Amino acid sequence: MGERRQQAFEAVVAEHWSGFRKGLEKEGLRVDADGFIAQTPHPEALGSALTNPAITTDYSESLLELVTPVCESTEELLRALDGIHSYVHQHLGDEVLWPLSMPCRLDGDASIPIAHYGTSNIGTLKTVYRRGLAERYGRVMQSIAGTHYNFSMPDSFWENWQKQLGDTGPLSEFRTQQYFWLIRNFRRRSWLLMYLFGASPALDRSFVEGRRHRLDTLDSQTLYEPHATSLRMSDLGYNNQAQSSLDICFNRLETYTQTLDHAIHTTWPPYRDIGLFRDGERIQINDSVLQIENEYYSAIRPKRTTQSGEKPLHALQSRGVEYVEVRCLDLDPFAPQGVTREQVDFLDLFLLDCLISDSPLIDDSECDGLDNAFQDVVRQGRAPGCRLSLEAETVELRQAGMRILERLENLAGMLPGGDDYRACLDQQKARLQDPGLTPSGRLLSALREEDTDLVTWGMRQAREQQESFRAAAPHPEWRDELEAVSRRSLQEQVEIEASETEDFEAFLARYLND
Repeated sequence: MGERRQQAFEAVVAEHWSGFRKGLEKEGLRVDADGFIAQTPHPEALGSALTNPAITTDYSESLLELVTPVCESTEELLRALDGIHSYVHQHLGDEVLWPLSMPCRLDGDASIPIAHYGTSNIGTLKTVYRRGLAERYGRVMQSIAGTHYNFSMPDSFWENWQKQLGDTGPLSEFRTQQYFWLIRNFRRRSWLLMYLFGASPALDRSFVEGRRHRLDTLDSQTLYEPHATSLRMSDLGYNNQAQSSLDICFNRLETYTQTLDHAIHTTWPPYRDIGLFRDGERIQINDSVLQIENEYYSAIRPKRTTQSGEKPLHALQSRGVEYVEVRCLDLDPFAPQGVTREQVDFLDLFLLDCLISDSPLIDDSECDGLDNAFQDVVRQGRAPGCRLSLEAETVELRQAGMRILERLENLAGMLPGGDDYRACLDQQKARLQDPGLTPSGRLLSALREEDTDLVTWGMRQAREQQESFRAAAPHPEWRDELEAVSRRSLQEQVEIEASETEDFEAFLARYLND
């Protein structure tokens, strides 16, 4: 980090260190006893997917999303995630929660039911958006799951940080500028997260049925890339031609919102050709490059909690950045919760270092290089002697990773709870030394050693994890709270639907013009 910012941070820690604020959104497919994507509706015991803040769905009716509250410690976060998982597993019947990011067995687009959120206008909007995703990218891509990590610093930190850096402007503007500072450095270093935590080097053959690919065959049902870390984040997953044409600029809030807004209001000819209606049913929100902001697939997003009916971009423009959402994390299939304590602690250190290190603006040339390095690690990160082009030099991945970990080790020494941080860094150092210790390496080793296909292995993991959660029923406080939240959410959906008088097309026109 730069000397000035390091001195400022040391002063902040010495005066008052108030820790991190963190939350997690963990996706997972419901799967039937045969390892096939569930065709059943969202379980009523889990409440309304529209209004339940803790348990909802993502793209598919079968794709659960479990959401923790904002927490102030890793322990609190994992307790919350454990409680939600336990509650969900009690209400899945014969189904299990798929532990991998790449999906279970599929039978083409028709086998993936689009999520339904009731008959209200906002619920219909969510469903129409998903219909649009299906038309644009196909449903198969939307069956992929991951973990989103929400990270922020408390107000007391921002006040101290602003004072130490000598900034005298409005705190909200300073905080927003600093979050984009973090995002720029995240983009420079996110390749390391793909190496350390990527866990999707293989997939079931049904995922690419009828599509061209260059994957190797592991067994009759499983395809893979020998040195891949995350096929989920490759061009097989969240990547598409229309979005590759975007030039979303993460340098400042103004450039970020302007370039995204342009994409939302720019027609893309192939989407125009799809049309907005089919057989009288609306199948897209619009025919633009992006229907809404959330359609843009990025490894990290600046975020602001929205008010009722407010668009995410408007919230950012009016009140600035509140937190960042890290979106490139695979599910760890060896961890029942999909993440581990060491991973969460590492993410806190990693993101903090992105914030307090020097972070010049990213020009077009550097942007292209960063995208290339990220994809190199996604597809070849565990290859012996893998080399990356970073900061105008070509360097071995292991060497570049060790540089970052050494800097994080110095940072850990400044913080309370240094032993926990050092433990998480020791684990990551071992992974850099031995690619076989990474989740992607461990998964391929397990498939080979057990001589089994991905779906069979995944189902065994899923059943073991479910048995563990069911044996350790949620703490009564969590159970009672989640039961109450689920019941209340169902009632809230009924009330929303009963109170509406505006038809959907009028609602949508007003939404798009706001």
